[in-house]
Amino acid sequence: MAALPQPVTAAAADAPLWRAPLAWLRRQRLSRAFWIYFVAAFCFDAGFAVYFFLFNLYLLDLHFYEKTIGLIGGAMTLGSVAGTLPAGVAARRFGLRPLLVIAFVAAPAAGALRALWIWEPAQIALAFLAGVAMSGWTVSYLPAVSGMTTRENRPSAFSLVYAASIACSCLGAVICGDLPLWLHRAGIDWQPAAIKRDILLGSCAIAAAGLAAVLRLPRKPLMAIPADEADASIPGFRPAKIRLSPGLLRVLPVLMLWSVVLAAFTPFANVYLAHNLHLSLERVGLLFAVSQGLQLCAILVNPPLFGAVGMVNGIAVAELATALALGAMAMTPNLRLSVGLYLAFSAVQWMSAPGLYNLLMDRTPESERSTAAAITMFLTSLVSSGATVGAGFLFARAGYPRVLIGIAVLAAMVAVLCRILLGSERHYRP
Repeated sequence: MAALPQPVTAAAADAPLWRAPLAWLRRQRLSRAFWIYFVAAFCFDAGFAVYFFLFNLYLLDLHFYEKTIGLIGGAMTLGSVAGTLPAGVAARRFGLRPLLVIAFVAAPAAGALRALWIWEPAQIALAFLAGVAMSGWTVSYLPAVSGMTTRENRPSAFSLVYAASIACSCLGAVICGDLPLWLHRAGIDWQPAAIKRDILLGSCAIAAAGLAAVLRLPRKPLMAIPADEADASIPGFRPAKIRLSPGLLRVLPVLMLWSVVLAAFTPFANVYLAHNLHLSLERVGLLFAVSQGLQLCAILVNPPLFGAVGMVNGIAVAELATALALGAMAMTPNLRLSVGLYLAFSAVQWMSAPGLYNLLMDRTPESERSTAAAITMFLTSLVSSGATVGAGFLFARAGYPRVLIGIAVLAAMVAVLCRILLGSERHYRP
């Protein structure tokens, strides 16, 4: 990699991201391999961000409601459970690169089939298969970024990947919301479901385009664990032989419970706006775009926040803010205030994720990171599946306010547990 140009002044070199973004990027010294992976992740995350934004609204147009949407979402998450641990074994034995190639082919193909085959049993089955296909990406993500970064620049790398996918999905949401109006003005009067179907297919194509970058990834950061080490760690895929580091055992409960918080409402957020608040697709798309922009800003605040209060304290603050926003949204009868609180909730709900994943990788030995990622994704997917299905039934039976208050209470409890289990780290430097 060519030598990086030196900043003009020491002040510019120390400037934060929002004042001097280029100087900040130079200071991170991210490798060429990371930037190739960044392009692949950008395509994959951007395509599926649009897909997941629109898919439940597409199901609403086809007369699927919360109970069925919860079953379909739960089936997809259960598919992730079924695929995650085998994907972790494959990553250790064959490396991450083959797993990424399979994910970038299979996941967009499964997504396209879900948009085309409209039959409830088929939707549940295809959602399960889509979850299996996505598991290769979820297992590869953490160890791939960790292998291409150092301890010093890893938090910034995670935040950049998150921020880029959010920025692209923000633009995609605006296009999704306004496209029916643009087509109408052009004299094309397609049915709403047909428009959504074609956008879903296009988003799958965007995700698949990342395969070109995956094929250019160097092999060294994505190599398999040596066979003798893998055999000593996971022979025959027997859970008793999988080593669980003390760091994993501390971070994992927080990640699992936070996954329950996110999976209980986030899959239903657009349904809540369209079905419960009676907002049009155009307004839902605009709100989603604004929420993505706020998420982008919130995630970029992570490095200075973690630097000021410590990573663990920063994670707990973000989780507590999420709980307050969600609880207030559930209790207010005012439409505009509900929308404002929804935007606040959207902004802070993902702030803790980069920090938690960074702690997970930092507290796990390098040779065990693929296994740790697989175990983490397996267990978080398992609890997320149950949370999505259960929330769908509860929303249909009890309505949104009571269920949202319960989720907010759980989020506050997770913030307290995070501080107790993970301790205090005040020496983080972004």
